[in-house]
Amino acid sequence: MQNMKQTDSNTQDLRWVAARMALLLALLMLLPQSMAQAQTLTCANTVTVQSGDTLSSIAEQYLDNGGNYDLIIQSTNAKAATDSSYASIGDANQLAVGMKLCISRSSTSSTSSAAPAATARPAAATAATSVPTVAPTPASRVNVPNTDVLAISWGRAQKYPGSAINIEQTLAPGANYNRYYASYDSEGLKQYGLLTVPRGEKPATGWPVIVFNHGFIPPDVYKTTERYIAYVDNLARSGYIVFRIDYRGHDASEGQASGAYGAPDYTFDVLNAVASIKAYPDADPNRIGMWGHSMGGYLTLRSMVINKDIKVGVIWAGVVASYPDMLNRWRRANSQQLPAGVPTSGRRWRQQLVEDYGTPEENPTFWNSISANSFLADVSGPIQLHHGSADADVPLEFSETLDAQLKAAGKTVELYTYQGDNHNISVNFSAAMRRTIAFFDGYLK
Repeated sequence: MQNMKQTDSNTQDLRWVAARMALLLALLMLLPQSMAQAQTLTCANTVTVQSGDTLSSIAEQYLDNGGNYDLIIQSTNAKAATDSSYASIGDANQLAVGMKLCISRSSTSSTSSAAPAATARPAAATAATSVPTVAPTPASRVNVPNTDVLAISWGRAQKYPGSAINIEQTLAPGANYNRYYASYDSEGLKQYGLLTVPRGEKPATGWPVIVFNHGFIPPDVYKTTERYIAYVDNLARSGYIVFRIDYRGHDASEGQASGAYGAPDYTFDVLNAVASIKAYPDADPNRIGMWGHSMGGYLTLRSMVINKDIKVGVIWAGVVASYPDMLNRWRRANSQQLPAGVPTSGRRWRQQLVEDYGTPEENPTFWNSISANSFLADVSGPIQLHHGSADADVPLEFSETLDAQLKAAGKTVELYTYQGDNHNISVNFSAAMRRTIAFFDGYLK
């Protein structure tokens, strides 16, 4: 009996060893394949993270779909396993300036398929990709017969009453200014923003104001108190109230994020913010300026030909071209992908406008009517432009052309170009900011 028990025990041990050996053999067979994949991974693009970048915005730029950021994580982590110069990404929301990312050839090719991304964006972002023209029209909008909602004349016919600004939360203060999480009303939608107010003795007429229009950040990853921190800090330290607004559908702000170029919604949010800050007790209603970056530059120029309350504007790397140039000349030089400043719905506004009104060659009257560049004789104040010569997202020629157009219209304009600098003017940030503040000081103080 004892010998039989011993035999059973030995048999069990042998089976356990055999199972382990089989598992080990299977792993050894897979190892060369995985090692080969790591060794042969080729990066179609190597990207160095710049200030303001997110994985979604990089995926938007290189993969034509912000929801495919997971593919960048996979390829970068795989590359990091064999090349330590690449980043190891553990948290998609924790990018750092200078990180080296890999966009693999397989990631690039996978986006050409009709199949959905492996990790889809949250449902809120799906709404942002709908065609702007199908969004319901708020009852408060003024009907202008036979005029498209993008026409400058239509924008001038609208009302932008704004509202009282409510302080929702007091944030940690800055060096010489207070910071608040604030809200206001735009077309019945509660909009949020970051509000800074200088400390110290208030001028007799109130503090000068800068309404701050940020560039494109995927609405599903945008946070009111994140990004553009150094930009806001420099302006706020210089004795300005700064109101950095969200736009609808961003973070907690109500409404649908429809994009800037195919719908007037963001322009309403900007001009309602102007009206709101104009009535703010600590603000001087006659000293309001505006700053904009990229898409925010588009909104700044547009606002300045619609509203006379904006006394001066500064635009960094702005989408400040006419609509015909935006339609025909806004493409990455090495591909057919849209630049980072354009949401996925970017193709749709182009397609929709051409389908509805014909091409600029077929219908120049319409295309001129929606371009702020056609109304520069009415611009509300001096404009300063900044642009990097190596901007891969928005062409330098947009700023150069606007500079020439403003001069031809007899307007005050300054243009600074930064050789070899990028979309965020990261290399020459300090110089650009000094010039920005000096320009605002010259016209608002």
